[in-house]
Amino acid sequence: MKSISTSELAALGADATIIDVREADEFASARVAGAINLPLSELAGRLADIPQGGTFYVMCLSGGRSARATAFLIENGFAAVNVLGGINQWHQDGFPVMQAA
Repeated sequence: MKSISTSELAALGADATIIDVREADEFASARVAGAINLPLSELAGRLADIPQGGTFYVMCLSGGRSARATAFLIENGFAAVNVLGGINQWHQDGFPVMQAA
């Protein structure tokens, strides 16, 4: 499975399609701008919601759920890359996070 650091992901800019596999309440509290919320608990039933083509960068809180989701997506024919450290690392590295008001 391919992995990417948050710095490498940030360098890709707005062209990177991020799938955040945290639950909706976690996603609502803090997220990367433009990320798509597709909770791991719903992933198997929502594969049809994921557009075909392109590479998806999969993120969670710290990297555990995203690794499982990335493996699942790859098994189902998607190009997916795990984001190491998740939103926690993204925030620690100083990249912008959208937070609930």
